[in-house]
Amino acid sequence: MPRPHGFAYERRRDGSVVLTHRGRAAGVLRGGRAGKFLAEVEAGDAQLVMARWTGSYRFGNERQARSHPRHQGGRTGGR
Repeated sequence: MPRPHGFAYERRRDGSVVLTHRGRAAGVLRGGRAGKFLAEVEAGDAQLVMARWTGSYRFGNERQARSHPRHQGGRTGGR
């Protein structure tokens, strides 16, 4: 899976943090979540942390899952 890139964040005066991906808003964190996020970013790989917090860290594996037999339509098992 490729390394995440294109993420950025901005701290605002009201204490919130705005996350962006390639210039587009990806999320806003406020209060305790913003503080926890900032601590993680400063302690680790910033791009990976931002990808995880926005939910974009999974990109890449969907293509593999699409061809899995479980996703080939129809119902299996069950009633």
